[in-house]
Amino acid sequence: MKTIQRVALSTVAAAVLFCLGGCAGMSNQDKNTAIGAGVGAVGGAILTGGGALGTVGGAAVGGVIGHEISK
Repeated sequence: MKTIQRVALSTVAAAVLFCLGGCAGMSNQDKNTAIGAGVGAVGGAILTGGGALGTVGGAAVGGVIGHEISK
């Protein structure tokens, strides 16, 4: 794996962990949306080799799925 890809993936993973730490006062639906966005971002980054568009797209799709699952 290229160095820039490792850095991008590590940054996304750190951001996900940081965001999940702030979930204490969130509703269940908000938590699922945040978790979905985090998982989607990591998945998008992996599938596109760390590409920004894949990471952002994965986060958007994951967030929508997480939001809809908890309705």
